[in-house]
Amino acid sequence: MAKNENRNFVTMKCTVCGRELRPTSKNKKNTTERLEIKKYCPNCKKAVVAKEKK
Repeated sequence: MAKNENRNFVTMKCTVCGRELRPTSKNKKNTTERLEIKKYCPNCKKAVVAKEKK
């Protein structure tokens, strides 16, 4: 299996409550800006926009 050094794990943070969500993998070569996707937040009990944590 090939080693993919461009992928790394980033922690997502809920924009509503500020809770850290589970890590997501991101290709740092193709996506250089911060990731912003909809993820389920167990604290808010709904799908919210999550941003990449610093």
